[in-house]
Amino acid sequence: MSLVRVCAGLMLMLGLAACGEAAQQAAPPPPPVTVANPVKRSIVDRDEYVGRFVAVDAVEIRARVSGYLEKVHFKDGELVKAGDLLFTVDQRPFNAALDQAKADLARAKAALDLAVADLKRAQDLIGRQTISEQVYEQRIQAKRSGDAQVAAAEAALRNAELNLEFTELRAPVAGRIGDRRVSPGNLVIGGSQPSTTLLATIVSIDPIRFEFTSDEAAYLRYTRLADEGKEGSPRGTGMQVELKLLDEADFKHKGRVDFVDNVIDPSSGTIRVRAVVANANGLFTPGMFARVRVPASLPYDALLVLDAAIGSEQVRKFVYVVDGENTVRQKYIETGALHGALRVARTGLAPEDKVIVNGLMRARPGIKVTPLAEGAQPPGAPKFGTKK
Repeated sequence: MSLVRVCAGLMLMLGLAACGEAAQQAAPPPPPVTVANPVKRSIVDRDEYVGRFVAVDAVEIRARVSGYLEKVHFKDGELVKAGDLLFTVDQRPFNAALDQAKADLARAKAALDLAVADLKRAQDLIGRQTISEQVYEQRIQAKRSGDAQVAAAEAALRNAELNLEFTELRAPVAGRIGDRRVSPGNLVIGGSQPSTTLLATIVSIDPIRFEFTSDEAAYLRYTRLADEGKEGSPRGTGMQVELKLLDEADFKHKGRVDFVDNVIDPSSGTIRVRAVVANANGLFTPGMFARVRVPASLPYDALLVLDAAIGSEQVRKFVYVVDGENTVRQKYIETGALHGALRVARTGLAPEDKVIVNGLMRARPGIKVTPLAEGAQPPGAPKFGTKK
């Protein structure tokens, strides 16, 4: 009976040893993860805002004289140059008024010539006491009246010439004109009253302005930066900015800040900023939205990590790193601005840290991993592009 028990015990021990060896052979290897050192780069922090383009010059074309619109000399929406003829108002009444003014001037000059001749004769006669002092004074007054009438007639002639000139409405600035608001044959109300007829509008194209608002804290940063004399001019004017449109991925358009408002809006705590952008091809249109990127710091050296490798724990940010024993450690960092796919790590990282950038789902603090450099293949993975 004891022999049977001894045999059974030996059998049990052998079975347990075999099970332990099998379990040891079945243990999985440490999971592979991709690691990379932080990127060291000289960068400039930038702020982004949304704004819209506005024209440097925007002009409403209104007639200065009233009359019937005779002709339109442009096509709706085309580019015009300064001085181009746009509209013509019926000139016949103004030509008649000009002829009347010329006739009035001629009559006034004839009356003045007669008064001058009478005064000259009176000067000869008064010396011989042939005429009285009263008659002589009357001749002097008649000459003065003639001078005044000639001056008034000349002013009326200039006014008639101006009115005739105003019948031709020309472009005051170069730019793109909108559509005509009045067709030929309609009565146009001119003058300086608010009820004058709007005929068209013109907006300048090149250059164009871009307006946006920044908060008070950003305004202080730009002012401090300008005070250091490294970027821009006083109050941030002169800073170079970058823009991108709604359908663009990169900030590929350049501009320069030329104006910062003189007050901060007390209701919103923001201040208006304006930049000038070249627009030779006419791509930018007044009223169009875009994003602008403004320098917010001087160049400095920083460590950057892949933004996708950064995790969040409530309000704190962290990354997983692999230490010298291939053990995963958690490091809390303070993040900064985003530069492409990389984000600035202000504190918490060293240049030699091996940050896990791929395989984060397999990484947990305290476990062993197999670190791989970016682009390396895990052990046992097929090698593509090799011949068998």
